[in-house]
Amino acid sequence: MAKLQAETSTFSTDNARHLAISLLAAFVLVMGFLHGSPAQAAAPPPVYPISGYFIFGSTSDDANLKKLTDIKSVGGDTVITFGSQLKPATAASAPAGCLVSGVNCVTAATSGISVNRYFTYTDGNTWGAPTLACPRDKTVTSGSTVYTVMVIPTQGTGCTSSNNSYDVVIITSSTASISVSVAKAATALGMKFYAGMPAPVKRTDVTYLADLSYQSTFTVFTNRFLQFQGKVNNVAGLVGYYHHTEMPVAAGAIWDSILTVYRIQNAAIAKLQPTRSALISPYLDTRMSNTGRVTVDNARAGIEKMAGTANGVRLAIAVQDGMGTGKTGSYFGHESNLNVDQFAASVVGNGTWGSKYAAPNRDYFLAMAQGIEGTGAELWANMEGMAPGTSQNPCDGQFRGQSTKARHDRQLQQIGNYPVKIISYMWDPFYTCTGTWAPMFDQMRAGNMTPIITDSIFYGNGDVLVTGQNLSGGTVQVKWTDTYGRVFDKTVTAVNYNPSYGAQRGMNPRLESVTAKLGSTSLGSGKYVYINVTNGSGVRNDAPYSDRG
Repeated sequence: MAKLQAETSTFSTDNARHLAISLLAAFVLVMGFLHGSPAQAAAPPPVYPISGYFIFGSTSDDANLKKLTDIKSVGGDTVITFGSQLKPATAASAPAGCLVSGVNCVTAATSGISVNRYFTYTDGNTWGAPTLACPRDKTVTSGSTVYTVMVIPTQGTGCTSSNNSYDVVIITSSTASISVSVAKAATALGMKFYAGMPAPVKRTDVTYLADLSYQSTFTVFTNRFLQFQGKVNNVAGLVGYYHHTEMPVAAGAIWDSILTVYRIQNAAIAKLQPTRSALISPYLDTRMSNTGRVTVDNARAGIEKMAGTANGVRLAIAVQDGMGTGKTGSYFGHESNLNVDQFAASVVGNGTWGSKYAAPNRDYFLAMAQGIEGTGAELWANMEGMAPGTSQNPCDGQFRGQSTKARHDRQLQQIGNYPVKIISYMWDPFYTCTGTWAPMFDQMRAGNMTPIITDSIFYGNGDVLVTGQNLSGGTVQVKWTDTYGRVFDKTVTAVNYNPSYGAQRGMNPRLESVTAKLGSTSLGSGKYVYINVTNGSGVRNDAPYSDRG
């Protein structure tokens, strides 16, 4: 919660705005009585904060259209797919079915030259003829499989290597293309699609760092990938590309190899696809038991370094909130002495939030908003849609399980007002699986009117501005302690509903606001305020809100 506000020029502006809205509301109310009944504001359609999802795409147009239609029905306007790795290989990696006039396609493509290294790349996109850029490049279709061989110079540019040495990439793909099909569905539905970029493999000695031993070839391959997408997938629905090489939101020099990957690929996007943007999704790990845990200060510095990789591209950084893997804690300060929930306990063991995690997620998102400010990049959030897997919440059959909408609401509350967009990992299976509870997709539709409180401002005149979603038309309960130590608990009508609060302030456009007018009062320094909202549909928030003044 923003701290207690004095009557500054900012407050005066807000006060004037609130007064204008109040006068307008009063006029509408009077007109309603003159016509024989009180005027009632029409309830807006329900709003849910998540507007994008990671998905597994399909080569089937019908399957992709159905999936994106379902996502749009719960407020999604964006989907993201993963990319594949460019993997070191050997000459023996050449597929037996890849033949040119009876000769293995790699042998045919490399006759008379020296091969430095071999690589393989496999994904669900049809490469083939649109990717052929040099005379030695080959493509062969065998049944439902398309083989493409790229011969990339190790020295110089263009198609000829100055030392006659080349790297060879063997691409295995299908005759139907996932990215083309998903982009087609996104275009038809007016949605946005981020296609997964190629990635290098990780090093064998330090398995969480990128292997840059073939940086030059990886750079050329990235360019070829983007040129291929530009030829076969130049539609409105494809708005950008996703870097699936991950790292923590950390500033240590050890992560420089991954930042280099981002720089290489962002520069390529800016040059070859200048109308499209890029998306990174780093993770938080704030567990006290993890010696490499990310501190609040490190997260602030780390996101600034990531923003510096943009290289001219419009860059969004969607930070994973870590709750789905038990790596972070969503709790308010006064809850630090409460026990972690059963899902977090399955990862960090029994204990309190404050003993298991360095700080609440809310503190991290505030720090990252500060770190990214002025960089030109956007802060997004990637709310993990699963929960740590236990016997009580099976879903994917491995280490991740079903979550609940109430837990999601708490995660969204901790993310707060700082990101301009919230996406979620991932639609399938965590929003579609049936386990202990109904699929999350159905839980969201059933609970789509539940209020979510993301922040508040306790003004010096006793007004409390409450932000979040689905706040209109009801009441606000506020519990607080004033500067004299007196404790109050008051429920008042929610007034000055503003469905455009976020959009007007350059924040998440799905943020709404209402005001609770408590009358002449104050909030004691360092005291907690507790807020609940019951909206005009009679629904109360299931994630209680509190923060320190």
